[in-house]
Order: sequence, then C-alpha cells, then structure tokens
Amino acid sequence: MHELRGYVRYRFRSVEEDVDVLFEGEADWVRGLVKELGLDGVGWMMPLAVDSINLSSSGLSDDSSIELSGKPKDMGPEPDPSRIPIIRRPIGELDLVAKLAEVGLEKPEPPTPEDLRDELDELEKPFPTKDPMSTDPMAEAWLKELLRIVVRTYGITAISTENIELAATDLLGDREDLELELWLESLFRGGKLVKVHGGDETGWGPSPGWLARTL
Repeated sequence: MHELRGYVRYRFRSVEEDVDVLFEGEADWVRGLVKELGLDGVGWMMPLAVDSINLSSSGLSDDSSIELSGKPKDMGPEPDPSRIPIIRRPIGELDLVAKLAEVGLEKPEPPTPEDLRDELDELEKPFPTKDPMSTDPMAEAWLKELLRIVVRTYGITAISTENIELAATDLLGDREDLELELWLESLFRGGKLVKVHGGDETGWGPSPGWLARTL
C-alpha cells in the first residue's frame, strides 16, 4: 500500500468467501487494523480528505465555497505499532469472517425474499422512470426500490436472480426465470446494474449513479 496520510478508505472484497471489508479512518489506524487482520497485500486504500467543496451548483453563489477540515475531530488515541502482533500463516488459512467478528465487524445477514417483500409492501408506488431507453419504466422503478432496500437496509451489495423473482416478480412485469434474467442483463449492459458472479448463482446490484437518480 502507498504511505497515504490523513483520512483514508480501505476496501477488500472476496466473492468466493462472500466477504466485503470497508474501513474508514486515519491512515495509520486503518493500516494497523489491516495488518492485524492479516490483509496486507490485498484490497486497496484511497485518500478521502477534502479541502473544499464548490457550491456553485447549489445556487448559493457562482464562486462560493466552504472550507472543510480533511481530518475528523476525534479519531480516538494514536495507534501504537508495538501492540500490533506479527502474524504469519500458510496461504489460505485465514478465517476472515472470524477475524472480523473478533473486532466487532459481523458479516451482514442476507435478507430472505419474504423480508424484501415485506419492505416493498410498506412503500408507496414509485413514479415510473423517465429514461427514454427503458423498456418497462414501472418495473425498473420497482427494481430500483428493491435494490435500494438491499443495499441501504441490509448492507448487501447484490442478490440473486431467484431472490429478485421471489420477492417482486409481480412488480417486475411478471418476469420469471430466463425472461427475468435477460431483462436484468439488458439493464446491466445499460450501466444500471452491476453483475456479481459467485458459485452457481449470478448476483445483481445497483450501479451507484442509477441508484442515486431520482427518476
């Protein structure tokens, strides 16, 4: 890893083990935690410090800006490198899920189709998407609501075609099996979804830009 300073983000994903690790904090603290978990040499780290934000698009002023500190007020005590043990183990023997549990980071529990359906039933009917390239604006709007629940409520990045079908087939134009998969594939090719391959199943998640779009 590069010797970054200040506030950083570390990310590691393993599709095979269904692991998604995300740390944010002071660079030295994050590096220490990564080393403690035996994740040296995997994942990536990037700086998050921001000196200013241009607010010209907000309508406040064409040349207005707010100065922000790139460092949080309180990140706890300075890390003590002497307390970080040196750990050596054969490749492949790291139980990452158990290690994350030791530091209080538990693996998110995926929702069942019934959980997702209950969440959808509590929502008001969304407006159809206004994308002129959409083949089914109402179904796309419901799919976005479904994946927003998956990501923001359950902290899961993707769900399988089968779970999408079980949770919302009637809201997605009654698409099932191959028809549903081909429709999801078309949204993936349009940059609206991301595809995650794992084991015998294909997972689908929302692209950040598509999820953030209101209509």
